[in-house]
Amino acid sequence: MNRLQRLFGKKQNNLLSVYFTAGYPTLDSTAEIINALDAGGVDMIEIGVPFSDPMADGPVIQESSTVALRNGMTLQRLLDQTAEARNVSSDIPLILMGYLNPFMQYGLENLFKECKRIGIDALIIPDLPFKEYIETVKPLCDTYQIPVIMLITPETSDERIRLIDENCSGFIYMVSAAATTGTRDSFTDEQYDYFNRIDKLNLKNRRLIGFGISNNATFTDACRHSSGAIIGSYFIKCLNSEPTIADAVKRLTAIR
Repeated sequence: MNRLQRLFGKKQNNLLSVYFTAGYPTLDSTAEIINALDAGGVDMIEIGVPFSDPMADGPVIQESSTVALRNGMTLQRLLDQTAEARNVSSDIPLILMGYLNPFMQYGLENLFKECKRIGIDALIIPDLPFKEYIETVKPLCDTYQIPVIMLITPETSDERIRLIDENCSGFIYMVSAAATTGTRDSFTDEQYDYFNRIDKLNLKNRRLIGFGISNNATFTDACRHSSGAIIGSYFIKCLNSEPTIADAVKRLTAIR
């Protein structure tokens, strides 16, 4: 049983998962951010691999990727820094989130081996085609016992969602809107209809809602319609505006 399974076994709802871009705000801040989020009571952490063309991300995360790459962040350096953080934060689930191109350049099996060695509990690859997942990546997931978390959107058909639910594990990442990442003050009626539609499918995997979670109202609504919420852009803004990483985490966790 990996850390994700243990977390879901002991906590049913109100989960808080937080995304940050490795290498932002500074090259060496990765381990400090992971340990501060863990100490702040976050339930799981998504470590973003900076990429020059992050097509699913809005301007806040795009800018953080640009800064991280300029700082000199690489995938190998990220993995080394995450290994350092894992020595302190031993129990919190860590998820590596990145686009397919850097992972292919690194070598997919090499990546899974490193993730297993370090203690990364899952991967999120937003631009991974489902067919390629089934044919190439799923065998690696099974071998190394590291799931790939798949994303669904309001435009994903029920048939495709059931296929994802049947062939994937970990949890399902519910993108709240057919848009890029960013912060929003509230959800729309169309989004609530989408949340209710997915709820009626009675999927076996847990679900977390991300994109647009930026205040207590959106966090509470996301938790009402799933097992929890994923926050990214809002935390990047906190890192940018607060004087220390600890202050940024304190401001973030006040959203609950």
